[in-house]
Amino acid sequence: MLKIENLEAGYGKVKVLHGISLDVPAGKVVTLIGSNGAGKTTTMRAVSGMLRPSAGTITLGDRAIQGLESHRIARLGLAHSPEGRRVFPTLSVTDNLLLGAFPRLTGSRARGDVARDLDRAMDLFPRLKERRAQLAGTLSGGEQQMLAMARAVMLNPEVVLLDEPSMGLAPILVDEVFRIISRLKSEGVTMLLVEQFAAAALAVADYGYVLENGRIAVEGPAQRLRSDPAVAAAYLGGH
Repeated sequence: MLKIENLEAGYGKVKVLHGISLDVPAGKVVTLIGSNGAGKTTTMRAVSGMLRPSAGTITLGDRAIQGLESHRIARLGLAHSPEGRRVFPTLSVTDNLLLGAFPRLTGSRARGDVARDLDRAMDLFPRLKERRAQLAGTLSGGEQQMLAMARAVMLNPEVVLLDEPSMGLAPILVDEVFRIISRLKSEGVTMLLVEQFAAAALAVADYGYVLENGRIAVEGPAQRLRSDPAVAAAYLGGH
């Protein structure tokens, strides 16, 4: 569904990614873990068009998307819930969600039943249902994170990129975020997940990649990575 091959990207003269390759099959959750500065967010930005790669290919379905503008990539079915949430603070929760469906409302993606999907998003994120008329900027950090995730799902995407969905959240909200990811997985949503809590990410994922200094150091089924002593010592707190 999403395939990255020999991807190189960076900022100015600083190269961050040094030819990484990874595969996200349809209906699967793949996680990318690694220390701060390893290049995880750079990978997500390059895939979604926020950053232009210097080399390599990114394929969504049967379409090469590397170098395309973000809005064109979104129309092709890739949704990005970015690090830092980035909701529209002066718009209501409902309007933020409808903006997630914008390509469907304008005819650049199959429309489907937007009203039904809006109701589904509210059911999936009950806190948002309670605050549907509230301005997004007045939500708590956890609620804004849920809104960013729900907005991505409203695209009815082929693939969802989730970049650090638990960042800055209280433990109880981290649990809620991963409950929602598990539910999306059970519904067949294809996801690439970047997450600081590597143990939780590997627990929900089917497959994992460990990124070190812009290169894939280790990869394998998530269950195997969880039991790998080297991965556990470096990223899972030794557990």
